[in-house]
Amino acid sequence: MSTATQITATDTALSGEFVRVRHATEQLARPLNAEDMMLQSMPDASPAKWHLAHTTWFFETFILRQHLRGYRVFNDDFLRVFNSYYKQVGDHPNRAMRGLFSRPTLDEVVAYRQHVERGMAQLLQGEASAAAESLLTLGMNHEQQHQELMVTDIKHAFWSQPLQPAYHHQPRSRNKEQAIAASPGDCKWIPFRGGIHGIGFSGDGFCFDNETPQHQTLLRPFRLASRLVTNAEYLEFIRSGAYSEPSLWLSEGWDTIVREQWHAPLYWERDQADGWRVFTLHGWQPLDLAAPTCHISYFEADAFARWSGARLPLESEWEIAARERAVPIAGNFSESGLLHPRASGQGGALQQMYGDVWEWTASPYTAYPGFVQAAGAIGEYNGKFMCNQYVLRGGSCATPQSHIRASYRNFFPAHARWQFSGIRLASDGDTVRRNNDDER
Repeated sequence: MSTATQITATDTALSGEFVRVRHATEQLARPLNAEDMMLQSMPDASPAKWHLAHTTWFFETFILRQHLRGYRVFNDDFLRVFNSYYKQVGDHPNRAMRGLFSRPTLDEVVAYRQHVERGMAQLLQGEASAAAESLLTLGMNHEQQHQELMVTDIKHAFWSQPLQPAYHHQPRSRNKEQAIAASPGDCKWIPFRGGIHGIGFSGDGFCFDNETPQHQTLLRPFRLASRLVTNAEYLEFIRSGAYSEPSLWLSEGWDTIVREQWHAPLYWERDQADGWRVFTLHGWQPLDLAAPTCHISYFEADAFARWSGARLPLESEWEIAARERAVPIAGNFSESGLLHPRASGQGGALQQMYGDVWEWTASPYTAYPGFVQAAGAIGEYNGKFMCNQYVLRGGSCATPQSHIRASYRNFFPAHARWQFSGIRLASDGDTVRRNNDDER
């Protein structure tokens, strides 16, 4: 698949960023053929072709149709076909049926992207209004979200089919002895003071509306684990019989693991005797015992925390910790090309707060005090989903680095596992119980 970005960056930072974001999407699509781009392995996922088209739909629908005089719509049918969930825009197809969209063809979708990019070039070469520039920034961040979804969705699609192909060339495999030797070190507890803290976006740069308004919240003293839970530690949880012990699980979580017959994280598989392997975007690899556990649901994260004698952090605790320790936004993001979590490297008091895996929190996804949903269809972006979901923090190995910040709130339902989601433990004050180890 080849799509050359059709605009040339002018001397404005905004147009240059637009080119960079669009090019990054095309680079992620490059290893895929037309058949790959049709795959939809479950209702929560979408075909890569749809991601390419829907991100383009966003720019055409909310910017070019409204803000570029004389703009010629590429195809009137696309307003409906590639609408995801914006009810105020009009009808849209059932999300679970996106894998049936053999038409428009991939070539037509590529032509659609190029047409819209020419329109954006025309808009940006003129005097774009403040409203159009604001929507452009939102649209670029929207496309970055879909870049991550392209990666996670194609991983699930490739794992679901018989040949289980690799997305791209696999790196040099690490054997089990190497994985054991690369220990991330003892997990330590980092204390934080209680009191009234400011939470939410600070007002410097872009944010999504669900990060606002900044407000105050009261926290008790708490502690965060210095690093993420590793695969070696999660294996202890499995071997202890935790997936057969109902006392560790929320009621809905127990019903889910019984119904779905979960016995390990998504993409894990026993490999001879007591060994394990894991499916990655590079194909099957030996399980790296030192790497962070990922592809687990909220139910599994909560059960592991309970088994450990700890708990999951509140999203406010996570944000305060990242701010007070001035944790730099650096780590294993999509730009590394690994597209898989790696061992911590033992750097810093709070390791891997950003990148590698999204960290489940104990906080339900709800509106902040004083939240006001934007008027019109654009207000449907986040507010309408503030129900039956939990917040995750920190980004993952599939997240663009420029897309993340301390106040960023991701959210998924408690059963979701196909995202790169993992665990950082928390505890109250100076007290934590361990079922088998006082140090970890």
